[in-house]
Amino acid sequence: MFKKIVFLGIILITIISCAQQEARKPVNIRSGTFLKESAERNKVLIAKEEAIIQKYIELDTINDYMASNNGFWYFYNNKKAQENYLPQKGDTLTYELNISKMTTGDVIYKKEELGIQEYVVDKQQIIPGLRSGLQLMKKGETVTFLFPSHIAYGYHGDNKRIGTNIPVKSTITLLDIKKDNKNLETEN
Repeated sequence: MFKKIVFLGIILITIISCAQQEARKPVNIRSGTFLKESAERNKVLIAKEEAIIQKYIELDTINDYMASNNGFWYFYNNKKAQENYLPQKGDTLTYELNISKMTTGDVIYKKEELGIQEYVVDKQQIIPGLRSGLQLMKKGETVTFLFPSHIAYGYHGDNKRIGTNIPVKSTITLLDIKKDNKNLETEN
């Protein structure tokens, strides 16, 4: 009986003490300054990288670069005029690529080291620039891309060899496009 009374007493004290607590006030109030400053830093970084890319393009008198709608520049090393199919959502792309620092030309990853890659269009996560760039390519084409860091490996890099905010140059060969069944149906 004594144990029941003690137990009920503990429950009663817990209920009373919980009922008397006031809601905690926020410790600090955010004014939005941090977000504004961060946005300004990003704008400055993007402008700086775009200036570096434009200078790079000016110095390359051999290739004709095109600006994409997605914020990167590219040229065709090998264009396949006879092909007409561009990758669609759900298609499986097989490709190889290399990655180098755009500013120095130092190779970060060789295509032999990375091996053959596969990507299912719009169903897998890859860097935004690569995702958009692959969708511009036809089977058998080789394209060189200049990706600013914000659509490449960004602030974090790849946690291996690519550091913070590094614009990269990547040459990609689209080896094959395996069409998704839905895309085969719409083609017929």
